[in-house]
Amino acid sequence: MRLALVFNPFSYKIHEENLRVVQKYFGLFPPLSLAWVAGIAERAGHDVCLVDARTLNLSREQTLEILREFRPDMLGFMMTTYMYRETLGWAEFLKKHLKVPVIVGGYNLRVYPAQSVTPDTVDFGVHQQAVRTLPEFLQAFEQGGGYADVEGLIFKQDGNVIVNQDNRIVDFNEFPFPARHLLPNELYAEFPTERKNFTVMVTSLGCPKQCNFCEAGGTPYSPRRPEIVLAEIEECVTRHGIREIDIFDYEFPIIRKRAREICEGIIARNLDVIWACRARIDSVDSDLLGLMHRAGCRRIYYGIESGNQQILDTLNKGITLDQIRATIRATHDAGIQALGFFLIGAPGETRATVEQTLRFARELDLEYVQFSKLTAKPLSKYWRDLVDNSGYDYWAEYILGRTHEQALPRPWVDLTNEQIDELSLYAYKKHHGDLRFLLKHTLRVRSFAEFKRKLNAFVDMYFRQEAVAEQWLKQGGEFSIYNENPRALLQRMITSGAARRASAPAQDPDQ
Repeated sequence: MRLALVFNPFSYKIHEENLRVVQKYFGLFPPLSLAWVAGIAERAGHDVCLVDARTLNLSREQTLEILREFRPDMLGFMMTTYMYRETLGWAEFLKKHLKVPVIVGGYNLRVYPAQSVTPDTVDFGVHQQAVRTLPEFLQAFEQGGGYADVEGLIFKQDGNVIVNQDNRIVDFNEFPFPARHLLPNELYAEFPTERKNFTVMVTSLGCPKQCNFCEAGGTPYSPRRPEIVLAEIEECVTRHGIREIDIFDYEFPIIRKRAREICEGIIARNLDVIWACRARIDSVDSDLLGLMHRAGCRRIYYGIESGNQQILDTLNKGITLDQIRATIRATHDAGIQALGFFLIGAPGETRATVEQTLRFARELDLEYVQFSKLTAKPLSKYWRDLVDNSGYDYWAEYILGRTHEQALPRPWVDLTNEQIDELSLYAYKKHHGDLRFLLKHTLRVRSFAEFKRKLNAFVDMYFRQEAVAEQWLKQGGEFSIYNENPRALLQRMITSGAARRASAPAQDPDQ
């Protein structure tokens, strides 16, 4: 068969946890899920075309012309909850002109399997991992039926949506490598990228930890064997010219022995690559961090979440402020940049706790920070509680087209959504507007492209977002916490910071 996979562009959504400007500059990442699907289909003997229309900035019409040349027998799309409506629109347009069936998979089908396949545009779906279901389905499709026997498949029969259960245990080692040869690897980058080509990689599925704001908390953990991880890294370097990798595991070094074997293998193979990963504060120590640096690790993204211990406990993080301080210090000592993920709007959050978090972030001297708004994401504990307590599932209504795009309620905190938006923007501006922070990052710029990317992000953060806020004020809104013009707020922050630096003793560590 000839299977065409499409990754469509998507716009910012009101219900997202990141600010618009943060999402804009977060990066262009390869559609790894579709690349895996492509690898699975190719291994089963099928011809595959993967069009990353988002990265290539293609319109529907331009994508259609590419697909007409390929002449697919079937179209495939990845459905996330946030992107569902836009992806459905692309599928509808392409199916209308190509007149071939559509199969979908992705995170949204794990949450809403039947609803995801309900629209007339969608013919089939895969609601668990595709590694076994997809080859079995493609074989059944070629033979003209027998879909009831394909575990994990969703299909339509006599006007009904049929969801075949799939209780098979997934071993991540069974997966082929993502089909990166079908992707424009030279175009991908994330905000702190230092080298080209860049890609992302996943070496484990799931996470055994129980952070109650995360959709992956407590999900089955399936790590790839070190030799398979090393083979994929080597393929990235030798076949695709990749020199930087971001490992997107929820938690990369959770099994320290495995992390050490991967690092030792990178060193032994003398692979010319640098990489980043995500880690818990309590998953690393000085010895492992030193080895990771020797193996090319240059950035670690830590889930810090808050500078308030009570909030950390409420989020079920299982870490302390002193542990955070020690791990960040050890990371810097190893020569690795430390980046911190923080949440705004957790239970017990106030303006005072946000200020506490900002002071803590500055104390840690993090290279980058990300302030996200705690949102009831599908499959998270907050989502389950919200649905149970209200009897209403916004996400289900959204994908079915029965409600407008909107921010979800946050009944666990006294702050309003508007206040959380304000505090998130305030946190970014206050942290990134610090003159010491700006000077440090200006001196670290390695290329004009990196300088341009970071300058544009800074300008957008301070002035484009501000213009949006001012327009909102003209339309009758008001800043319920600061209640002042955002430009005046920015000027006051800068003036206050400069005065504080001028009057502070030289030995003051906060300066």
